[in-house]
Amino acid sequence: MFSSLIDPLSFFIGFVTASVFWFLATRARPLWNEMHTNWQDQRDAAQARKTRSVEENHRRNTLRRAQGMHLAAQLFALDEIIQEPLLLAPPQRVEPGSPHKFEDVITQTLPYLPAWPEIAATYRSHTLTLPQALSGNSNLVIIGQPGVGKTVALAHLASLAANRSETLGALQEAVPFLVHVADLKLPIKEPKNVLDPIIEAASESAPMLDLGRIPEFVRNSFKTGYAILLVDGYDEIPQEEQRGVAEFLKVLTHNYPKARVVTTGTPEYLDGLIPLGFAPLAMCTWSNRDNQKFIEHWEQLWSQTVALEAWNQTGPEQVDPLLLNSWLASDNLNLSPLELTLKVWGAYAGDSLGSHVLESIATHIRRLAPPNTPLAALETLAMQVTLSSQPIFDPRRAREWVKSFEVAEEAPEGDPAETSEGEADVKPKKGKKNEKPVPAPTTGLLGKMAASGLLVTHPDNKMRFAHSVFAGYLAGHALTNYNSDEAILNQPDWSGKYLAMRYVAAHGVASKLVQSLLEFSRLPMHRPLFAAARWLRDAPRNAPWRGKLFGTLAAVMQTEGIPLSLRGQAMAAFVYSKDSNAATLMRQFATSLSFELAHLAILGAGAMQDAKSVKALEDALSAPSQAVRRAACMALVAIGTNEALETVAHTLLNGDEEIRRAAGEALANDPHEGYEMLKDGVTLDDILLRRAVMYGLGRIDEIWAVELLQKMQVDDDLWIVRNAATEVLDAKTAVGSFAPNKLKTPHESPWLIEFAAKKGVGISPGTPATDILLLALKEEEEEDVGLRLAAMPYLKLSPKEGVIAQLYDAMYQDEPEVREAAYHTLWEIGLSGVKLPDPSQFGLS
Repeated sequence: MFSSLIDPLSFFIGFVTASVFWFLATRARPLWNEMHTNWQDQRDAAQARKTRSVEENHRRNTLRRAQGMHLAAQLFALDEIIQEPLLLAPPQRVEPGSPHKFEDVITQTLPYLPAWPEIAATYRSHTLTLPQALSGNSNLVIIGQPGVGKTVALAHLASLAANRSETLGALQEAVPFLVHVADLKLPIKEPKNVLDPIIEAASESAPMLDLGRIPEFVRNSFKTGYAILLVDGYDEIPQEEQRGVAEFLKVLTHNYPKARVVTTGTPEYLDGLIPLGFAPLAMCTWSNRDNQKFIEHWEQLWSQTVALEAWNQTGPEQVDPLLLNSWLASDNLNLSPLELTLKVWGAYAGDSLGSHVLESIATHIRRLAPPNTPLAALETLAMQVTLSSQPIFDPRRAREWVKSFEVAEEAPEGDPAETSEGEADVKPKKGKKNEKPVPAPTTGLLGKMAASGLLVTHPDNKMRFAHSVFAGYLAGHALTNYNSDEAILNQPDWSGKYLAMRYVAAHGVASKLVQSLLEFSRLPMHRPLFAAARWLRDAPRNAPWRGKLFGTLAAVMQTEGIPLSLRGQAMAAFVYSKDSNAATLMRQFATSLSFELAHLAILGAGAMQDAKSVKALEDALSAPSQAVRRAACMALVAIGTNEALETVAHTLLNGDEEIRRAAGEALANDPHEGYEMLKDGVTLDDILLRRAVMYGLGRIDEIWAVELLQKMQVDDDLWIVRNAATEVLDAKTAVGSFAPNKLKTPHESPWLIEFAAKKGVGISPGTPATDILLLALKEEEEEDVGLRLAAMPYLKLSPKEGVIAQLYDAMYQDEPEVREAAYHTLWEIGLSGVKLPDPSQFGLS
């Protein structure tokens, strides 16, 4: 019955039609897929063009900002005046079973002193450029004293990234996000919104048409791992604010583990960053050679630009640059880059108040201050910023601090305002009178300071001084008129506190401050002692507290059984003080029967360029200690007199194999006579001499030195010379291997798995391996030193009392390598905010 209802013809036509339709659809499917792909590609291309436009605008804005983030920005762009920032290479991380990296004699002889990089600059210790430091996979915190160039380092890195510099290697396409902590609106409300502060900061300078696309651009950059977050100012803020920034970075690195972060810090305190895996790398200061290069470069730029300006033509007749440079080249030892820049600027501008570094700072503050602004107004503002621990302050509150200095016509009518909440309660010294309160002013004075460049404004009603050194200098000068010792000593440690105390001490009225710091100072770090030691250079030579401070430093330097990295800081403090009595003391210690003391004293004499110590250093070349002999070679070249260099040349020609190598490497620090001696040494028919010369040439960063090494690698008749040339050339190409890397998790670390297996235990993912690491640390066999060294970087992440006790025990061991590594680990634990107990608590002294 149903078959009669179906028309055969209709069925056939329908069947054929459907078959043809599906045949055509099947054959057309690739065409449809291609059309869909094209449409998708067009949408992606359009989106990419939008994103690329946003990215290019962001890169331009970042570059523009970075080029102005330096002291002389009103004269030159950063790329015009910069000397490439260098970081001290950290101690090698030891991993059992891995080959030991090449180290030159200089690095082997110098103790690692991240808080005193002036010594490393003198002897040209191993350094890393910023791209080399980033070639590892670790986030970085650049540490150093104020004025050493940390902000410039971040700005330079931002410029490299904005320009897609090839030197960045795998990070060439990374997008830089350059912010100051004052730009970040913290704390964040939700972890998922951790990028909001960065989005807001990036939007501040973005073109209007890009504002809607900035959030997606920022999120995509961090999600894909092509983002470098550069955070300036972390070193300037108090501990409580540092914890807030560290918590923000903790969430950020957890949500976006592929993104890279670089920030700034001090060598004394990095609350929260060490547990997050940040590697602290110290900024290297400038050597005498670097200072001279900077002075000559400044003269060239000044002559080509500033000297031709109309305003400069109408001033007094310019001094001959040769005479200026000759004067500027003297007495620059241990000046920071900031201090040298101000000294040179004052000399060329002709407005310097004097040759002392304090006068150079005062000159620049006067240069930046608004016309007719009383110095007392600047000092009062800086003093209240310091005493209230608010380096980033609210201008509405700051107006109360300086209201008495506003001109009368700017002040609104009304009752006198009460003392603001953030104003410190400090009483003037006898003979000083309080100013009568006046009505709250308008933004006049602070606005003028911001317009002149002395203050910097940030979003959300935030202000700060253009540089923490200027705030510290002004605050220190103001605090000499107040009984403020107790108020400032009771503050938690932060850089502004110590800067202010340093400039109080520069006026010779710091006896109570020094006494208190010496009472607080203790093993294992002696941070208060070394903080006060930095005051010696600028303090009056007749200050009554100098003798006691020098005596304490001498006691630390002479203490046997503690790490060289600790005793070396005392030596560095003597060098930094530029006190003539310090040179006498170094000469005395250089003849000590204690090899470690003699070693440090010889390095100190060389860093002071003490020509009177040449005879004692010549005698030290025959000492039984290899470390003393190597230090003597280095110190003689640093002194650089004809007699000193001739002594090293004689050693290079006639010494044994080890001391010849030390002489060759030391001569690489002298770009004149030293270079010529090494060039001549290549041609002499002395196997050990030519081998030593290879190691010396390996320390010279010049094209001719590399070409000479390559020639000797092939052409020299003896394999011992060819091997030496190959070794140093390989070390040059592997310099990035010194970059810090993240630790492998314990259950993925081959050496730890093997050691645990020998002990009959296992390591489970996600569980702490503290117990097995402590067992590795306690291994006492000589061949197990590598295990002990490898355990320490892990143990710093578990700073429990038992761990610290075992690290103290290792610090007092006879094995120098273990002792120094334990001290370095304890230093990093202390940096992270852990209060280290006195070793005597564990029966050690």
